[in-house]
Amino acid sequence: MAVAASPCTLFPILTPTSLKSHLTPLSFLTQKRRRIVTFVAKDRETVPVSEDRGSRFNELEGFSPSKPHSETEVAPEPSRFTNSSTVNALIVLGFGTFAVTKLLTIDHDYWHGWTLYEILRYVPEHNWIAYEQALKANPVLAKMAISGIVYSIGDWIAQCYEGKPLFEFDRGRLFRSGLVGFTLHGSLSHYYYQLCEALFPFQEWWVVPAKVAFDQTMWAAVWNSIYFVVLGLLRLESLTNIYGELKSTFWPMLTAGWKLWPFAHLITYGVIPVEQRLLWVDCVELIWVTILSTYSNEKSEARISEAASETRSPSTSGQNSKE
Repeated sequence: MAVAASPCTLFPILTPTSLKSHLTPLSFLTQKRRRIVTFVAKDRETVPVSEDRGSRFNELEGFSPSKPHSETEVAPEPSRFTNSSTVNALIVLGFGTFAVTKLLTIDHDYWHGWTLYEILRYVPEHNWIAYEQALKANPVLAKMAISGIVYSIGDWIAQCYEGKPLFEFDRGRLFRSGLVGFTLHGSLSHYYYQLCEALFPFQEWWVVPAKVAFDQTMWAAVWNSIYFVVLGLLRLESLTNIYGELKSTFWPMLTAGWKLWPFAHLITYGVIPVEQRLLWVDCVELIWVTILSTYSNEKSEARISEAASETRSPSTSGQNSKE
């Protein structure tokens, strides 16, 4: 005879002890899931970046892991000298075109019907006539303009002689030399030649040698000093440096002039009229300004380089002492 199952057998009573035994597997599963999640999170944090992806990133960023950041290659900047030479070339071509145009168009008012041969034949003569008219109208300004042009060209020749390329000259230096020639040499020379005629109003044979001797002692010493001092002031140098450089170069500049000017001034005072003397002298000045400019600027550049080396030496010695 079969025995019927009791309700307690089918539905056991859940006591606290039996409830804890039933919940234990559930809590174990929860803790296990937490461990798996934590492990996965840690594993994701420590995943290394592949070398291929890192190298591509470094290539895009311009950074090489084998070199420190300070040694990374920097794209070269455009050369300052290239831009400077372009500007200089444009300036030279502009002024050259203007000068040639002014010289060749002196007769443009009555060119009609002239052949090319007639234009080229009469252009020099008519330019000379125009120059003489300018001397009569305003002699000081005309001589100032000539001296300014000559001193600018002379400094350009000096820079090329020192080794600079044709269109990489120092514009500031060229401008300073031209400014001294325009403002001082043209005007002072105009009055000096008149003074020289007043001091030696004689017609004897010894007048020309006397004028040459006076020119190469008194006037040469005065003008060389003026040129040297004014250039130093335009370079914003101190009076002490200017005086020291002038003292060291005064005698070499004076004696250097004796190798050139006595022969040129035999023509200046013996052949050339008073009003035309500065034009002849300025033609010879192309050589003399080259010498003057070289003397003036090489002393300044040597002093600047010495000062720079002196400032570098204490800094390097300080670095070595720290090391």
